[in-house]
Amino acid sequence: MPLTIRMTNLLIVLAVVAMMAVALYMEHAMGLEPCPLCVSQRIFVILVGVWALVAFVHHPGRIGRGIYAGLGVLSAVAGGAVSSRQLWLQSLPASEVPACGPGVDYILDTFPLLDALRVMLTGDGNCAEVAWSLFGISIPGWTLIGFILLGLAHLWQALRRR
Repeated sequence: MPLTIRMTNLLIVLAVVAMMAVALYMEHAMGLEPCPLCVSQRIFVILVGVWALVAFVHHPGRIGRGIYAGLGVLSAVAGGAVSSRQLWLQSLPASEVPACGPGVDYILDTFPLLDALRVMLTGDGNCAEVAWSLFGISIPGWTLIGFILLGLAHLWQALRRR
């Protein structure tokens, strides 16, 4: 059975659901509290999936498919940039790590929207902590790999023929 355009969109959605299930498991079952950059990455993961879900439901023609796929690629690139920022923070020597800031709930409740977004996208000392890794790759590293794969899937959707 060939992998249709619609089926590929569904696979992207299922991959996003799996990524979010892992994130929620790590938060609620493993007790890993997400930092501002982690929450930002979750938002971009969901956004990548939303474009695929809308494309799956809408099932547009070539131009619409290109638009949805382009938005998916842009969302994956933005999420990958946030993941890369967190990996950079994790690579800093302890003396150069920025000070830890307040929790995400406090940021969203207290700061004006633009200030909250700035804090959420730049991170703080909490984001530099490596709380978990697999095969030497931390959570933002795995998330970056996920963004690359999701972005490539969306790019393939934009470039492929029926």
